[in-house]
Formats: sequence, structure tokens, C-alpha cells
Amino acid sequence: MVGLRFAFVVLTVSAAIGLAACDRAVEPFDPSEEPEEPDLSAIFPAGSEPAAPVAEMPPAPSLQGGRGAAPVVSSSAPLEGIVRLAPELADRVPPDAVLFLVARRGDGGPPLAVVRVPRPSFPLEFSIGPEDRMIEAMPFAGPLTLSARVDQDGNATTRSPGDLNGVAPGSFDPGDRGITLVIDQAL
Repeated sequence: MVGLRFAFVVLTVSAAIGLAACDRAVEPFDPSEEPEEPDLSAIFPAGSEPAAPVAEMPPAPSLQGGRGAAPVVSSSAPLEGIVRLAPELADRVPPDAVLFLVARRGDGGPPLAVVRVPRPSFPLEFSIGPEDRMIEAMPFAGPLTLSARVDQDGNATTRSPGDLNGVAPGSFDPGDRGITLVIDQAL
């Protein structure tokens, strides 16, 4: 009985504190009432208003490149060249292999652009440019490094024994042509 009385007292005191702390005067819903702009003068004192209404502000840039994001207009020209296969690896390319040609900024990091070529035959002329970017909002700008992998299972995220790799020496700027990339390593 004492425990029940104690619980009732705690509940009553909690309710009283909760009601006293509530500073909202909520009126009943009236379906015929017209909506109106709130008065924000208590929150934003005079002189601290935003410079422009939110509707007039330009949209925030998006790095996702997904639905609703404005693609970055790029006048960058593609990289062009040829991918060769080292003669000693010619018999190690399965008929259903996939070639992944990858452009990265600098010496590493995530791919900037990727070209996927099913059932490649070598030598293979290539072009990789702004239309091959992984994220549209990323500019196709140099310096860029190029690598290629002949992948046996066609999955870009796996690296299996028997896959073949190659890296073009040096770095390149958009518009460079005559690039030679030799696939000369086996995993």
C-alpha cells in the first residue's frame, strides 16, 4: 500500500512539473483557419534576418551526382591511347574476361573514371573522359594516373589470383593522346 501511495505521489508531482514546464499554448485544430507566416521576431531580433529568403538562395552543391544533382559541365577532353598485353601473358586471358581501365587523381585514391570492356582483344584503343566519371560532380582534371586490370570474374571489386594488371608510366592531363599502357603483371 505504501508503494502504491508513493507511486501516486511521484506520478502527480511529475505531471505537475510537466504541465508547469510546458510553455506552449496549443489551441484546438480549426479546419477553416487559413495558414499564415509565423512571427519570428522573438527568435530572430531585428537586424539578424537572413540576407535572402531561402527560396531565392541558390541550391547547395551536391557531391553525390545522383538524382536532383546538377552535373558538372566539363570541357575536359578525354585521355586517349592504347592498351597492350605483354606477350608472355597473352595465353592467360580467359575468353569471358573483362578489362577495367581506371583513371585516378594523383597517385591513388578512389577511381575518378572507369571504362569497362567485356571480352577485350589486344592491342585495344581506348578513350576515357568526363563521360566515364564515377561521380558526375567531380571535375575531370589532372594530373591523372591510368591503370588497367584484366579481371577473370568481371567483378570490379574483387582481385583474384590470375587477374592481370598494368600501369601507364607517369601522369596525364585531360586531352593527352598517344598514351601506352602495358598489362605486364599477374596477381
